[in-house]
Amino acid sequence: MKTLIAKTLALSFAFAGLAAQAQVVKIDGSSTVFPITEGVAEDFQKAKKGAVKVTVGISGTGGGFKKFCRGETDISNASRPILAKEMADCKAAGIEYYELPVAFDALTVVINPRNSFLKQMTVAELKAIYEPAAQGKITRWNQVNPAWPDAPIKLFGAGADSGTFDYFTEAIVGKAKSSRGDFTASEDDNVLVQGISSDVNAIGYFGYAYYAENQNKLKALPIVNPKGQAVAPSEASVLAGTYEPLSRPIMIYVNAKSMAKPEVKEFVEYMMKNAAKIAKEVKYVPLPAKAYSLALEHVAKGKKGTVFGGKNEVGLTIDELLSREAAL
Repeated sequence: MKTLIAKTLALSFAFAGLAAQAQVVKIDGSSTVFPITEGVAEDFQKAKKGAVKVTVGISGTGGGFKKFCRGETDISNASRPILAKEMADCKAAGIEYYELPVAFDALTVVINPRNSFLKQMTVAELKAIYEPAAQGKITRWNQVNPAWPDAPIKLFGAGADSGTFDYFTEAIVGKAKSSRGDFTASEDDNVLVQGISSDVNAIGYFGYAYYAENQNKLKALPIVNPKGQAVAPSEASVLAGTYEPLSRPIMIYVNAKSMAKPEVKEFVEYMMKNAAKIAKEVKYVPLPAKAYSLALEHVAKGKKGTVFGGKNEVGLTIDELLSREAAL
């Protein structure tokens, strides 16, 4: 009998030990933000010596918010601000959140490196290719610009649940989610990299980190900004505010109730203290140190909500973002 009790107690302690080890931080959302969050998660898990597990999914910004507003995740990666409908969904579920910017991205238009005729593109040319009216009609390069060859356009782009899709269509077409549908779409940017790198007539777009990681397979196109300058995506052009209209803030949203869990609070603090270093490593543009300290101040003071008012915005600079954060 004593042996049985001893075994039962031993099992109870074993399960208690497993439970203590099974602290999990659940993250999902944007594939653009994924490289930063994943990098921070790897370092954090090492620092915690395996006591905390951080899971990071890539169902896209929209897909991530669906899970987040159902209370299924602690943190949502987002490559655009939370929208009014998502805010309403979260409110209906009783979910409050902190909005914490982590970096700036140069949303990058990429082509196959063997493409010899494209040197730059205007917003008007990109719109002519991707707008809904182009579906089934604009299928060859010379239809967009007669100086370009009579060759098929092979289109790639972000999936409909992606914040990159929302941002790109708003910046280029003029309305979020307004796009032709006859292109290869995916929330997984690696799928797009593979497709574009294997077709000389391909064009697509995604976050700068995926281009930077695959520069031997892809070519980034300079985009003509509102001042008429053809500007390539880079840290310098984002900081200078010249890479427009495809420069954008990327962020995380943290469930306010989840912040009561020590593992989530510790992860968020760790991320804010290390986001600049990891962002630079994966080729995004780190924010000034003030942005990260402001984010931690907001958490400490319980300043929840968004500075964007439930809509996406095109052309926001780092300085403008900082002034909004300071005013929250």
